[in-house]
Amino acid sequence: MNEISEMKADMVKNLAILLMNKNKGMELNEALAIIFNSDTYQKVMDDKTGLYYQSPRYVLSFLDSEIKNGKIC
Repeated sequence: MNEISEMKADMVKNLAILLMNKNKGMELNEALAIIFNSDTYQKVMDDKTGLYYQSPRYVLSFLDSEIKNGKIC
């Protein structure tokens, strides 16, 4: 795995942890489902955005906004 792939995997892991901490009782599989089905995830995976390089809390703000606006499938 290259460095960028590791950073992306770490971002997903950290987002899942933050989601579970924020939503007590949320299971890992539920947190990962939310992440993997989000536009935010697609942006994290896109090298051009550089979002994988940002702090997980910053990226969580995008995911939270997406959840609140009902765009998660």
